[in-house]
Amino acid sequence: MIVVTGGAGYIGSHACVNLLEHGFDVLCIDSLELSHIETVNMLKNISMSHFYFEKIDLKNKEDLTRVFDKYSGQIDAVMHFAAYSQVEESVKYPGKYFRNNVVSSLNLFEVMIEHGIYSIIFSSTCSTYGQPPQVPIDESCPQNPVNPYGMSKLMIEKILAAFDTAHGLKSIKLRYFNVIGADARGRIGEWHTPETHLLPRILKSYFNEGATFNIYGDDYDTDDGTCVRDYVNVEDLAEAHRLAYTYLMENKVSDAFNLGTEKGSSVKEIFDICSKVTAKKLNVVVTERRAGDCAKLYADASKAKSVLGWKITRTLEDSVRSAYAWEQKLQGIIKYIK
Repeated sequence: MIVVTGGAGYIGSHACVNLLEHGFDVLCIDSLELSHIETVNMLKNISMSHFYFEKIDLKNKEDLTRVFDKYSGQIDAVMHFAAYSQVEESVKYPGKYFRNNVVSSLNLFEVMIEHGIYSIIFSSTCSTYGQPPQVPIDESCPQNPVNPYGMSKLMIEKILAAFDTAHGLKSIKLRYFNVIGADARGRIGEWHTPETHLLPRILKSYFNEGATFNIYGDDYDTDDGTCVRDYVNVEDLAEAHRLAYTYLMENKVSDAFNLGTEKGSSVKEIFDICSKVTAKKLNVVVTERRAGDCAKLYADASKAKSVLGWKITRTLEDSVRSAYAWEQKLQGIIKYIK
């Protein structure tokens, strides 16, 4: 059995789908603070016999201990996704992010050790690199986060290193770049309230006539003048987690891997593909640059490819098409709930 914390969230739920479809028993732990019971119910529909759910908050160590006691002897490893992840909010409320992300993780690691579980795949982020000195960004790049969200994730990576030394807790840290897309069969997708990510915000606008989007600067040193970012498909990302689990269980070593497409796409490219997929045009206004935005940020993911055997199998257009199909379905779900 694999425990998936935050398993009802965006990336965690796609990891659950991948694991279930490959025959794993999955224990999803989620507080449902930022996720939805509808996602849990969908995961149950994939495999009633292999999916288990416990609604708890990782900040409550007693509840967490109770759950691990309940499934004692059945858990092989943990995939840890549960976290707050809004960069701007973390700047406004750093205490909230350190308390939730770091304290919850510490509780989880201690309970794992107490129950003899020594394998974890950790959902980290390229935000731990901050403003990198060069691109593409590989795993040797200095980690100097510039916001509390990135700081909290780096703190957790450092705690994992200390727990490895002290207790033998082996970990794979997966540092994502910009995650997009949805389940190709339309069962789950990105569902945040409020939504802060670029692609779902664009797609939601097609159901909200008159929405206007800002492009923050079109004079960067890129092919079309807009910022370039690395957009990786969520199903490809979920596959990386399963491969990381296999690698960890076979080799029992700690390591870190970047997950990205290695080429990046510009903001204008995202808008253009959205217009192509939806056959609609957006109202776009070019405004001044935002402070701190880099021209280009994209990954060197060669290590994940060579060591884990990971492959990028979906294009940017594939991701936009799946995300739009999910958004169309989500509009109906929200109306039904209301």
